[in-house]
Order: sequence, then C-alpha cells, then structure tokens
Amino acid sequence: MKSLKKSAGFRSLGSVRRSAVDVAADGLIETDRLAVDEVLPLVIRPRLSGVALKDWIIGNREFIQQQLLQHGGILFRGFAANSVTEFEDLVKTLSGSLLRYSYRSTPRSEVEGRIYTSTEYPPDQTIPLHNEMSYSRSWPRKIWFYSVKTAEQGGETPIADSRKVYQRLSPTVQDRFRDKGVMYVRNYGSGLDLPWQDVFNTDNVAEVERHCEEAGIEYEWRSQDRLRTRQICAAIRQHPETGEVLWFNQAHLFHISSLRPDLRRSLLEDLTEEELPRQAFYGDGAPIADADLAEIRQAYDDVEVAFPWDEGDLLLLDNMLIAHGRRPFEGQRKVLVGMAEEATSAS
Repeated sequence: MKSLKKSAGFRSLGSVRRSAVDVAADGLIETDRLAVDEVLPLVIRPRLSGVALKDWIIGNREFIQQQLLQHGGILFRGFAANSVTEFEDLVKTLSGSLLRYSYRSTPRSEVEGRIYTSTEYPPDQTIPLHNEMSYSRSWPRKIWFYSVKTAEQGGETPIADSRKVYQRLSPTVQDRFRDKGVMYVRNYGSGLDLPWQDVFNTDNVAEVERHCEEAGIEYEWRSQDRLRTRQICAAIRQHPETGEVLWFNQAHLFHISSLRPDLRRSLLEDLTEEELPRQAFYGDGAPIADADLAEIRQAYDDVEVAFPWDEGDLLLLDNMLIAHGRRPFEGQRKVLVGMAEEATSAS
C-alpha cells in the first residue's frame, strides 16, 4: 500500500521501520513502535506462532489498561482475527458488553452483535479527526477497529492525541471554549442528513422526546415531521483516570466549514445557519470565529499520526485520549467498529 504524501504536521508511518521496545515477561508478545520517535500507537505483536489473543488478554488486562492510559492507543498486529464473531468476543473479553450506536451522527450498518461498519461515507471523502460521540453527553470510553479488508490505496485511520491537541491551542481559544462550551444544532427530515428515525433508532415520537429530556437535548417539532434539536456540551474535559485535560468536542466537524465549498455554498443559498442539517456554535449561540476553527484544525494536523492497515489488525483506542478519522481510499475497504464502556456527563 502506498503511504500518504506528507504535509505540514502530518506523519505517515507506513514506510518507517519498526522499533522494538520491550518483550513481555511471559515471552509471548513484544511491544513495538511504528517509528522511533512516536509512541502512538503502541504495537503489540506475538513473538510465537499460535498465540491466542483472547487468552493473552485474559491474563494481561492490567497491563493493557496501563499501556492504554499511557499511549492512548494499542495496535494488535499479527494475531489475525479471523471473523466478526471473534472480533466481538475479543472486545467483550476486555471491555464487557458492547454499546449500541445510539444518537447517531453518521450512517453505519450493524453487522453482528453491536459490531458496526465504519462510517459509510463515499471513499473520496475525508472524515476529520474526532472523538466518537463527543457531541453528546454520553460516549464510549473505548472504541475498537478491526481491519477486515485493506484498500488498494489510502484508507488509513489517522489518530491524534487529544491531550496534545489541547496543548497546541492558544490560551485564548482554550478559555473561550472552556467558558462557553459548544452548542450542536441539528435539523432532521429535510432529506439532507440522517432522518431522526435513524439517529434515535426509533420511529416513536414519545421515545425520541424521552431520550432528549433525559440527555438534556432541547427539541422542537416542526412542519412535515421535521425535528430540530439543540444541545450544549462541554468542549474540554478531564480524563476520569489520569486527570489530564483533553480537547473533546466536534465543533470543527459539525460546523458547516467542514463541508466542501460547493456544497456549503449550495446549502447557504437556501437555508439559514439555524436551519442547516447540522451546525456548531459557541455554547451561548454565537457563531464560532473562523480563526478559532482554523486553529483547531491546525492543532489536529500538527499531532496527527497515520499508518497503513494490515488485514487482521485490531486497533484499541481510549476514545477520550485519542481522536480518529479516515483518509480517502481507492478499491474495496472494510473496517468494523465496536464500542464499549459508556461514560456520561451532566454537561
């Protein structure tokens, strides 16, 4: 697979020779880095043929948790998961029951037992870096990826450390978003985005209203079965175990500036910003400054890391510590996703 051309701040690790770091005391696995100066992700490989990853996980849960908190992401490479069922079993072994993908923001299909396809956007589109469901007051603490089939070219899942993203931002931007948070506005029923029935996994109006009330989402039913929601969420959070400060929101992704210029112009010809399928504002309802959005995107670019998938790879991320995205690709690509360990917040 061809590695991506490097741009400012972007590190593609596809052509970098691995650097061995350590061998586990049991002698069954070794930990590697994909590059000498890059600690994300930690790579765990079997040292012997026939190492059963599930059995090794059972005996090394504490080690995995410690490494995940330190590095943010672990790439299990060379164990070669062979089926969706095996992938689901591995997720459950370490993380317990899988989470349902509720209050959706992107199209996905359930494959088996709450294992989902990765976001089903056209292959020529980039999916910006983001922490899963950070637009909500409930999100998965852990997210797993399983590379079933690699693309002919491209299709990397870039990742970025949310601690470093926050540290890259100016104190002015940090303070503004800490004080105000982010308001996410969504309009359903126009045919331009997911229908509310898909987002809330129900066609029952009462269930939608109950979900909104429990989640602190302001809702408004409009004409022709249309729904508008608003929710204010924190933009900056502390990790519950390490206490580290994290950039944890999707302001840059929900904002209309994330769309292609032609699509953006087309939408704004017919709709106000409040009527867009989705839009982000400061938490007080004011428009987010272009300079702030540019600084946020640059911070992600500066710390982004990408590597080519191998078929059978398993990537485990602490969803609060590490953001992820998707590069455009050619050919067939199949990456499956499982989420676990729900976290909730009042804001």
